[in-house]
Amino acid sequence: MTGSVQQSTLLYRRLLQYVRPYGKVLAFAIGAMILAASTEPLFPALMKPLLDKGFNGSGEQHLYRYPLFIVLIFLARGIFGYVASYCMNWVSNRVVCDIREVMFERLIRLPLGYLHSNPSSRLITRIASDVNSVAAAATSVITTVLRDSLVVVGLMSWLLYLNWRLTLLMGLIVPGIAIAIRGFSKRLRTMTRASQETNATIIQVLQESIDGNKVVKVYNGEPQELARFGKANNDLRRFAVRQNVAAAATTPIVQFFASIAVALVVYIALLQSSGQQTTVGGFVSFITAMLMLLAPIKSLTDVNAPLQRGLAAAESVFTLLDQKPEDDRGTVTLARAEGRLRFEGVRFRYPGAEREALAGIDLDVAPGQTVALVGPSGSGKTTLANLLPRFYHLNEGRILLDGHELEELRLESLRANLALVSQDVVLFDDTVAANIAYGALRGASRADVEAAARAAYAHDFIMAMPQGYDTQIGENGVRLSGGQRQRLAIARALLKNAPLLILDEATSALDSESERQVQAALEHLMEDRTTLVIAHRLSTIEKADKIVVMEHGRVIEQGSHAELLAQDGLYAKLYKMQYALEHTA
Repeated sequence: MTGSVQQSTLLYRRLLQYVRPYGKVLAFAIGAMILAASTEPLFPALMKPLLDKGFNGSGEQHLYRYPLFIVLIFLARGIFGYVASYCMNWVSNRVVCDIREVMFERLIRLPLGYLHSNPSSRLITRIASDVNSVAAAATSVITTVLRDSLVVVGLMSWLLYLNWRLTLLMGLIVPGIAIAIRGFSKRLRTMTRASQETNATIIQVLQESIDGNKVVKVYNGEPQELARFGKANNDLRRFAVRQNVAAAATTPIVQFFASIAVALVVYIALLQSSGQQTTVGGFVSFITAMLMLLAPIKSLTDVNAPLQRGLAAAESVFTLLDQKPEDDRGTVTLARAEGRLRFEGVRFRYPGAEREALAGIDLDVAPGQTVALVGPSGSGKTTLANLLPRFYHLNEGRILLDGHELEELRLESLRANLALVSQDVVLFDDTVAANIAYGALRGASRADVEAAARAAYAHDFIMAMPQGYDTQIGENGVRLSGGQRQRLAIARALLKNAPLLILDEATSALDSESERQVQAALEHLMEDRTTLVIAHRLSTIEKADKIVVMEHGRVIEQGSHAELLAQDGLYAKLYKMQYALEHTA
């Protein structure tokens, strides 16, 4: 239990770091809370003179004061409460905004391996949902604890002043309340963690069902998806019910102990009243203050639920923030590379994989040379290409660009010299122009964007769209054909004008007509660049300067198209098979 308390304390302290920049507004809110809380004891304090003097005719000339004081008390409480609430909500929303930005910044700088090994739904849930609970723990909980603690202190001070013996008697309920809160805190935290995981599962099911909608419909997968969603949805309901049970159980327990204290106090107060030890005003004032204590005490016990939810969410948030970003230990800034590549004894194994994806690759690529990587699926072609932008780090060996090891280069500098076009084109729900001039290219002129589109054979179909280059293309270019999406990706690469180019099966998913258009665009793109082509259709890479044949993570053949056919090895076998299939079709 002590370790859990220490962990919670550390989490909360870390959480409060995001509140610190808004300390002035928070202090103003706390000041308003103090003033609002200070008005709470005034009402029961007013009961004593009101009953003792107001009803015995001794102060008729001042009777107007009592109703006036009541109005002023509630007016002051309302004004100060509003100011405190507004300021705390302002701080809360700023904290949510700040944490989300920090999380997203960390997310987009995480290594590719981490993103591939964690469901995107869980990462989305952390940023979109968990942060709200964190903010509640950082601000709303503070509001409740400070405000209601101050109210309790004020009312208890008045009670001690009226009758310290009876007040101390009320202290008997404190241990029972503390035990109840402690007993349910652990269960609340556990159920919150489970709810967060289940919520991520729901988002995953939704995301997969939407993205794979065609497959779901064609294969009649609706019942299966409904069953998956129903299970996750029902699990979330069960966890929510268990959270509510744990949160709600504290209220009747607290009220039970409070009722015992009230009963004892009333009994003893009545005995004192019969013995002339207290006045009617004093008794009513004491009972009023004591009853007013129930609301802030209940709020203080109820705050445990959002606190535990917030701490569980904080664990999730900080798990993401504690992940190490991409390793950028390089110190060398490369201006524009010549494009000379050298792979020396390159070995790489994916985490948890049984065998190496690359098992000792040696390869030289001259500036401006086009090198095609071919081979069966799983031979290591894409892995080799993914090492160039340093999406992954080598286990052994080294890769040199213009004589510099890739690890020596700053990531920004390295990637500024690279362009990528793959079969999985990524477009954004923005305009055509914004998708071509993306990222570091966003400052490009419209003339440069149009020139890149013309070179990619994309200008004509763009101008046929409703708003031309200003047309919104939908999520991942859903309103475009496969060939059109591919040509926009090529236009983006042309606009970047990087000396190194990676083409990852850029035409494998296209029909013959689209492939011819894209291939023509690619020939423009490949001019005067060092190009690595990962090819599925061998007919598209016959003109490559060098063809590298890979199998089981090794280079087994290399040479020109004619040389490899003459060797009659694996390349010749693969080429003859594809040739026969294409001509049979």
